[in-house]
Amino acid sequence: MTDRVRVWDGFVRIFHWSLVGLIAGTWLTPDGPKAWHEGMGYGVAALLAGRLVWGLVGPRHARFRDFVRGPRAVLAYLRALRAGREPRYLGHNPAGGAMIVALLLTVGGTALTGWLQTTDAFWGSATMDAVHEALATLVLVLAPVHVAGVVVESLRHRENLVLSMLTGTKRPLTADKPR
Repeated sequence: MTDRVRVWDGFVRIFHWSLVGLIAGTWLTPDGPKAWHEGMGYGVAALLAGRLVWGLVGPRHARFRDFVRGPRAVLAYLRALRAGREPRYLGHNPAGGAMIVALLLTVGGTALTGWLQTTDAFWGSATMDAVHEALATLVLVLAPVHVAGVVVESLRHRENLVLSMLTGTKRPLTADKPR
């Protein structure tokens, strides 16, 4: 049995770390230089578009159908986690999948409302600016929750998930049925 299996392909890893960098950059340039902020926002939008396509046609663990679960599955996983008997997943667990969806929607909404403010219909719109800022702030709320989940999973299952997102590999499941 091999001690590492490929889980995260190059696109997913580059997408993840590029998105982290671009979001940090947009937060460092909210009021200027405007061209940098907008350029990074367009970069975020391009990454999201690529990830949406990759979520449909990419390899197994990149596909949305592999990790997007309904509320029942997410709640069952969280109950099992609280009880200390959550299963280990090779890809994302149901709670991690829900966080990915929340982050993609929130980051996408932030990019969309930022772009809308460059259009004639919403140029100078205080309401659109407020929505954009609220979504951007929500990203700052979700990101630490995401990181906390990574830390909890890393500790609970004794594997460095940050390193896995860098190398693309994890140790294989020992159970008969891969998750």
